[in-house]
Amino acid sequence: MKNSFKLSVIMPAFNEAKTVKTIIDKVLRRPEVFQLIVVDDGSTDQTAKILKNIKHKKLTLLIHSKNKGKGAAVSTGLSQATGKYILIQDADLEYDPEDYKILIKPIIDGDAEVVYGSRFYGPHRNMLFWHKLGNDLLNLTINILFDTTISDCETCYKLIPIKLLNSLNLSSRRFDFEIETTCKILKKGIRIYEVPISYAGREYKDGKKIGLKDGIVAFLRVLQYRFL
Repeated sequence: MKNSFKLSVIMPAFNEAKTVKTIIDKVLRRPEVFQLIVVDDGSTDQTAKILKNIKHKKLTLLIHSKNKGKGAAVSTGLSQATGKYILIQDADLEYDPEDYKILIKPIIDGDAEVVYGSRFYGPHRNMLFWHKLGNDLLNLTINILFDTTISDCETCYKLIPIKLLNSLNLSSRRFDFEIETTCKILKKGIRIYEVPISYAGREYKDGKKIGLKDGIVAFLRVLQYRFL
């Protein structure tokens, strides 16, 4: 790997006491990682306590006194990022850091500027039907309005140059961060490169947080970022 590739991973964490230590260990074992920034987003379980007991030279811990949302946590993490590229990593175990090498390769090879990991191209645990339908409709809407063929606009694994991400002037505070990021990248005329990743989706009983309200907001955001 080229020495110039410095990857800062931002991990928003809200009430993920069951998984946060495991996923941090997985991320820190990856040789691609230059920096890991974990943002505790006002957790009310044992997440903050667990995080404070983890020490590593690559780890930066930031704290929100109250829950502000995924987009807000990413924004906080971005303010402390010192790498050349940014990758978002959820604090659960749905996404596997082993896939970092797959995401990075197109950039190292000079084939892409922005890389998304598609949950639908790679091996995955079947999703809830309504979540899959919502994803399909969102992808279709974006593809029509932005003349593209993206398969997974809502993927967590978005690998983006930090300069580009900062230039987007993101304002979304919650899960609509995903839509705002995608739409603004496409609006700049940048073609997103997709690679297959593995995905082990969880259910609400396991701590999944995104719901119908977030889906409705996402559709409205697509229209907003396309036409306003």
